[in-house]
Amino acid sequence: MSYAQFSSSEGPSTPEWHVTQQWGPLGIRHACQTCRWGNSAEAWRYQNEHTLGLFLSPRPFKFAHRQDSRSHSGLYSKGDLLVTPANTTLATQAEGNVHIAQIRLQDSFLRQVAAETIEQDGDRIELVPAFQTRDPQVEAIATLLLTELQQTSSGNRLYTDSLANVLAVHLLRHHATTRPNLPTYKGGLPQRQLLQILDYIDVHLGRDITLANLANLVGMSQFHFGRLFKQSMGLSPYQYLLQQRVERAKQLLKQTDKPLVEIALDCGFNSHSHFGRKFRQLTDTTPKAYRVQ
Repeated sequence: MSYAQFSSSEGPSTPEWHVTQQWGPLGIRHACQTCRWGNSAEAWRYQNEHTLGLFLSPRPFKFAHRQDSRSHSGLYSKGDLLVTPANTTLATQAEGNVHIAQIRLQDSFLRQVAAETIEQDGDRIELVPAFQTRDPQVEAIATLLLTELQQTSSGNRLYTDSLANVLAVHLLRHHATTRPNLPTYKGGLPQRQLLQILDYIDVHLGRDITLANLANLVGMSQFHFGRLFKQSMGLSPYQYLLQQRVERAKQLLKQTDKPLVEIALDCGFNSHSHFGRKFRQLTDTTPKAYRVQ
């Protein structure tokens, strides 16, 4: 990434806070800053990542930007989306309080999903730049990622893998130069493959399980695996994993005297607080209260 500092006659923009997180091919930057209009602009160029800028400011603000030779300006408000393909220079100027979630998706991952999921030559995939558009699906994914970011949890790789795949397929279907139709899969996973997956999850419950791990076991793309697993189980792979971790924790709480922190780690939770939050989410009680019931 190349970066040029914003400047103006009234001084530079004032960054108030920003948080970044990377989950495999998917990254996010959550930022809020007060900007002043000037003669110069901030500029970014991500060589190998597509960026989606979702604006979250409750009050509209003046915004202008240029992607290579294309430019646009206007009043931006909550829900407006800016799509910048990889290897494209984006220059921006703003006036007001800018609150933004910037999602980054690796270009190599998008092309891999295109090849595996829609059987299309990934080398021919190109995203279409977009200024001040609306996309409820991207907004929903961004909301889920921001919730994950705020929980400061790094142990939900299966969850973020699933979001990365859903986002990639959505971009291919709605923001690419060629918009393919996805093949339809019905009936869920064959029983033999489903049992293989369930056994794997049971054995590796305390470890970091990725969507790629599970999909590779049955030789299919991550996106299609997620769809078929949910058809079979009525839950996404992440929801099922979380359910099983909580069930294992309930057994350990009742049958052992292990400390709560040890139980949390044995069951695949990355911290005591993460364990308590997810346990209560599924059982409406805390691990400590459940143990003494």
